[in-house]
Amino acid sequence: MPDSRAAQRPGRRVLGIDPGSRVLGLAVIEFSGGRARCLGLASQSLARYGDFAARMGGVFDCVTDWIETHRPDECAIEQIFLHGSPESSLKLAQARGAALAAIMRQRLDVGEYMPATVKQAVVGSGKATKEQVAHMIQRLAGLDALPPADGADAAAVALCHCYRSHAFGGVEMAGGSGNEEARTILREASQRRYRRRSDSRGWRDMDAAALKARAAAKSGGRK
Repeated sequence: MPDSRAAQRPGRRVLGIDPGSRVLGLAVIEFSGGRARCLGLASQSLARYGDFAARMGGVFDCVTDWIETHRPDECAIEQIFLHGSPESSLKLAQARGAALAAIMRQRLDVGEYMPATVKQAVVGSGKATKEQVAHMIQRLAGLDALPPADGADAAAVALCHCYRSHAFGGVEMAGGSGNEEARTILREASQRRYRRRSDSRGWRDMDAAALKARAAAKSGGRK
């Protein structure tokens, strides 16, 4: 459960989870002033728990332990997507359910994101490879070594959640809450981290001020 120490933190602390029935990705990211700091990252093998049902209990226990240890303000988890095997998809869904149960037991808010959305937010491409995600996490979180794949994916989910929240910070709807075009712009921002090409300097973020200006331009002169 959230504690009073969160009020003294410089930013927000997010637990990212990459669910799996055999390996569980976990990462805690502290995000402040547009910068990320990794407080913990792991690819947790569930083999020691035994059979499938026991491993689902292991997912619950691991997520609970990380929440109680790191005291995140909120959580973020990857959504289910279809594998080639229906059985694999079902197992992944059950692992995700065990993780969500642990989060809800601690009464924390949780953001849910599709894998392509996470990759787009962190790497800039929804089709990025696991290796590309890991390299970007190493760079963005200031890690000394390349992180393990599942832990990197968990960190990417947490960063996606942070970037989304940061983009909305201070943004007010131009023309009031009834402005549908402004709402559409913000819905787009909630699905991916906005980026654009800027000559030789490469990618630059579209920050809250830019989003607000775009919303104002769309609603200009309308009542």
